[in-house]
Amino acid sequence: MCFWRPTITNSKSKPLLDGIAKPSDLRLLEEKELKQLSDELRGELIEVVSQTGGHLGAGLGVVELTIALHYVFNTPEDLLVWDVGHQAYPHKILTGRRSKMATLRKSGGLYGFTKRSESPYDPFGAAHSSTSISATLGMAVARDLDKKDHNVVAVIGDGAMSAGMAYEAMNNAGHLGNRLIVILNDNDMSIAPPVGAMSAYLSRLISSKSYRSLRHVATQVAMKFPRPLAKGFQRAEEYARGMITGGTLFEELGFYYVGPIDGHNIDHLLPVLRNVRDAESGGPVLIHVVTRKGNGYPPAEKSADKFHGVGKFNVVTGDQPKKISNAPSYTSVFSNSLIKEAKLDPKIIAITAAMPSGTGIDKFSEVFPERTFDVGIAEQHAVTFAAGLATQGYKPFVAIYSTFLQRAYDQVVHDVALQSLPVRFAIDRAGLVGADGPTHAGSYDITYLSALPNFCIMAASDEAELTDMVATAVTIDDYPVAIRYPRGDGVGVEVPDKGKVLQIGKGICHREGSHLAILCLGGKLQECLMAADELMTRGWSSTVANARFAKPLDEELIKQLASNHEVLITVEEGAIGGFASHVSHFLAVNGFLEKGLKLRPMILPDRFISHGTPKEMYTDAAISASDIVKTALLALDQTAENIIIEEPA
Repeated sequence: MCFWRPTITNSKSKPLLDGIAKPSDLRLLEEKELKQLSDELRGELIEVVSQTGGHLGAGLGVVELTIALHYVFNTPEDLLVWDVGHQAYPHKILTGRRSKMATLRKSGGLYGFTKRSESPYDPFGAAHSSTSISATLGMAVARDLDKKDHNVVAVIGDGAMSAGMAYEAMNNAGHLGNRLIVILNDNDMSIAPPVGAMSAYLSRLISSKSYRSLRHVATQVAMKFPRPLAKGFQRAEEYARGMITGGTLFEELGFYYVGPIDGHNIDHLLPVLRNVRDAESGGPVLIHVVTRKGNGYPPAEKSADKFHGVGKFNVVTGDQPKKISNAPSYTSVFSNSLIKEAKLDPKIIAITAAMPSGTGIDKFSEVFPERTFDVGIAEQHAVTFAAGLATQGYKPFVAIYSTFLQRAYDQVVHDVALQSLPVRFAIDRAGLVGADGPTHAGSYDITYLSALPNFCIMAASDEAELTDMVATAVTIDDYPVAIRYPRGDGVGVEVPDKGKVLQIGKGICHREGSHLAILCLGGKLQECLMAADELMTRGWSSTVANARFAKPLDEELIKQLASNHEVLITVEEGAIGGFASHVSHFLAVNGFLEKGLKLRPMILPDRFISHGTPKEMYTDAAISASDIVKTALLALDQTAENIIIEEPA
């Protein structure tokens, strides 16, 4: 496959990019200048992300495509929607946000994905995949109902096309027949035939007005023949084009297929985009564009996974400085624990939905490739696939980020919980996750899972406890279980070689006190202990307990805490309706709230929390150690001002 190769311009030499404050400035350039602009934009992107971190490889792959789209279409009047949005950094630079790119993914700065409130050039916010075709179809229908004539364009990657939602949208779009343009950015698929001059010529030909007009006339003439002959003619024409271009699948879904096109060649992109823009006939069109992740930056080309999401890095070498930590990450602890358990139990299966490295399943697959399944961006399928395995006596572990498990909630309810199948959910990235912001925050899993009958929910307070919880999950064979754990490194405790099986629904006390009790679920246990230390210096002794289980509740522990303390504070990294709600319900039903107990739930606030570092986000959410102290003092009728506790980053 032949790609046009760009060069990276010197950081101080960007005369064309310097003259672009908005896409209308871009449209003043001559076509021959767009290749130079591509080089300048690519250099700018590399420089920016090397300083801020973020998503790099996908953005490098769509530099020319981004320029071509804004050059041909009249954005923002023409609506341009990027699926997921991690490839939209070049789009942000060209749409008036270049001067703010240094604030990318920082508190108060630019969001790492598209965001409606950030720019009129972002007509739809996205950070989960496979939504663009559904959204743009809605926009296209609205346009036609309003009798307007602007263009609506979706850009979706081949990975996002592995999700069923994309095909549901395409099927509906083909049925409705509204004018809609979908760009399939193919940077990893093997279905594309070689991209070169002949392919570019054919794509330009079949997207042209003359070809489509001739096709329309021929179709009308064919319709004068008996129906079987007319239908046969239509199918013959579609399959003839499908054999040349590979687009038969999309044609069957009702899309007019054009491609494949070299997505790094401006000269190939522009005429096809113009042809589709200017087409008089309606209906949805799919343009198949072939790109390379990381294109134009050798380190990113060589290691697409490594440069998908990056921290700060050296532009010359591509080296990313490694964070020095005395503790392993929760993800690696889960992965290592599962591997050890799987060596003892051949029924253990690992499943992920297109996130093998993010969930640690890539390490499991190195040891047990035949027992590892990456199902693509298809969380719904992953859950029901696991349910099927569970019916046959296997022990599936479905490793999915909390924010992505939301997408499979019906399957969790109907296919797993209702049938009480022992599917094990390893919920990574539970709680607030930092720079990816509210779209990726694991804020809701305690709430949406604890509402379900037949469910066991564990939350690890440290890496050793996570090891124990993996071992515990292996032994449960008659109902589903979830283990939630945070993003990032553990707290530095010693990790056992083999986890011990926990007693289901039983918490543990870490410290005994007399005045108040702090009951923690999950990763904020260390902050609870620090808060207890601070309260002791003020003369208030605290019991600190670790619930470990959100469901079933440790009712005996809760009774003990409620009976022996004036104040009970619950702390969790989750939204309203979760652990605290179940605790308060239990206390209310059993009359403890009528005996003078002061209950203070500390949860995530009822709003979406803006991106920043995890520490900044938890400070914003007011569930840090100092906030626990303030909550305790106010409950004890004490003043609570200017409390500052030095907490770990």
